[in-house]
Amino acid sequence: MNMIRVPSRIQSEVQEFLKLAIPLASAQVAQSATGFADTIMMGRMGAEILAGGGLAAIIYLSIMATTSSMVMGVSPLIAEAFGAGQKTRTQQLARQGLWLSLIVTIPMMIVTGSLDRWMIHTGQTETTVRLANTYLDIMLWGLFPAVGFAALRATVSALSQARPVMIIVIVGTAFNIVGNYILGFGEFGFPEMGLAGLALSSVLALWGMFLALALYIFLHPKLRDYRVFQELHRIRPKILWELAWVGVPIGLFSGLEMGFFMVTTFWMGTLGTAALAAHQIVFQTIVVIFMVPLGISFATTVRVGQWLGKQDILGIQQATWVSLIMTVLFMSGVSIAVLLFPKQVIGIYLDVQNPENAAIISLAIPLLIIAAIAQVLDGFQKAVYGSLQGLQDTQIPMVLNVLGYWGVGLSAGYLLGFHLGLGSTGLWIGQSIAIAVVAMLFAGRLLKLIAQRKQLNSGS
Repeated sequence: MNMIRVPSRIQSEVQEFLKLAIPLASAQVAQSATGFADTIMMGRMGAEILAGGGLAAIIYLSIMATTSSMVMGVSPLIAEAFGAGQKTRTQQLARQGLWLSLIVTIPMMIVTGSLDRWMIHTGQTETTVRLANTYLDIMLWGLFPAVGFAALRATVSALSQARPVMIIVIVGTAFNIVGNYILGFGEFGFPEMGLAGLALSSVLALWGMFLALALYIFLHPKLRDYRVFQELHRIRPKILWELAWVGVPIGLFSGLEMGFFMVTTFWMGTLGTAALAAHQIVFQTIVVIFMVPLGISFATTVRVGQWLGKQDILGIQQATWVSLIMTVLFMSGVSIAVLLFPKQVIGIYLDVQNPENAAIISLAIPLLIIAAIAQVLDGFQKAVYGSLQGLQDTQIPMVLNVLGYWGVGLSAGYLLGFHLGLGSTGLWIGQSIAIAVVAMLFAGRLLKLIAQRKQLNSGS
């Protein structure tokens, strides 16, 4: 009887997991396609614009990811409340998630608008800073809808209603890419705006996606029952604190992780425009690939959180294992493809036959190979972190992040890149070492938490 029940439970978990993972991963890939398309268009505009615009895109991605992650406490807390059948608490968490979005966005907009004075002191050229600032001054107006969308996405995902997220993001991304082309290159009678056009199109798309998801929640029969937008004027400090207690460490984690890659990007800039452009090509490629395990991680958080609400340790373990297996299989396949066809990947961004691009291509190929090898571990650590979030364990992973990325990774990258003369290759090896260390630390933390919960269950 047990032998029949366990496989049945696993099959059911896989089905429920895929209902969440496929739309969330698809939405992440679609959303990242904007940056991917932007990078291709920047490459067609010239190496200087690729370097400056690429730097700005990475900075904005870091700020947006950090700020959006601060509201991600919505996901595990609503998932737990949903699993426990607590409808009133679910409503309150969703509403306060929107308030938290506004609270964390305002200071980050101010920071984004003031980055030009900071960038000039990091060794970047004046042209790079000027181009980056042009992009960022427009993109900061898309920060609130991006964060608000993240809060609403976390809400509907925790309620097992993830499919509309995928549809909205795909439509929004398509609009963004078309708008990028029209405004960036001045097609169909519009003025040629260059980087400013790419930024303006992205801001319009972010507002469109946020308003579309809000309208869907307002109109959908099941979601409308949660009355997310009623009594929205009421701020509940206690619930805001709960969301911040779980979510702010996630935001800091994301910020530290992205900050680590941003420091590497600035170091790349000191090695020259070719090194920075090569780094941008590889980084943007990895960002697109990484969206799949990130979407799987979001699904993991929801499933683990729902099982936590039901106090089902076996369900928590099964959700974790399903996530890990799916992630590792996917990342292994993609890594093999990138290793087999590195030049073809670079050819998406640059004309590999053009002799003027030879320096960038020669630098990008070894970086792409290193990145491809590290991606399996990177996906693994993100899947494990999704489980840790579902268990509402966010403070300790943030500390482990600092140790792995900023302690080990930056030290190794700086030593290899500058002291041992490996340049851009050394910096990427340092990143890969950091990913491996963080993956091991997270795995150890998760095993410890599961063992503790088993012990508590057996004791009770």
